Amino acid sequence: MRKSFIAKLVAKPEKAADLEALQTELRALVHLHEPDCEIYELFKATDMPNTYFCVATFKSEAAFDHHMHIDFHDRLVPPILECLAEEMELSFHEAV
Repeated sequence: MRKSFIAKLVAKPEKAADLEALQTELRALVHLHEPDCEIYELFKATDMPNTYFCVATFKSEAAFDHHMHIDFHDRLVPPILECLAEEMELSFHEAV
């Protein structure tokens, strides 16, 4: 069964560019090294300042688990979290 998540990320205004750069690097690495990740994209909200949504879909629970433990995830996520003005909102979904 495919597994998806949507993460809402609200950046500190002075850290929005850093967040975008870190997420862009993460997306490129996911696309290069995680063939079982079908979608990994970052969207910037047009109606909420400094607000982003990261959307990902994995082919399986195992693919998601792999993503959560891959070396570049462990390297990039802590500085991403440091860019946030509030706690990340994370919701999980079943892709249909």
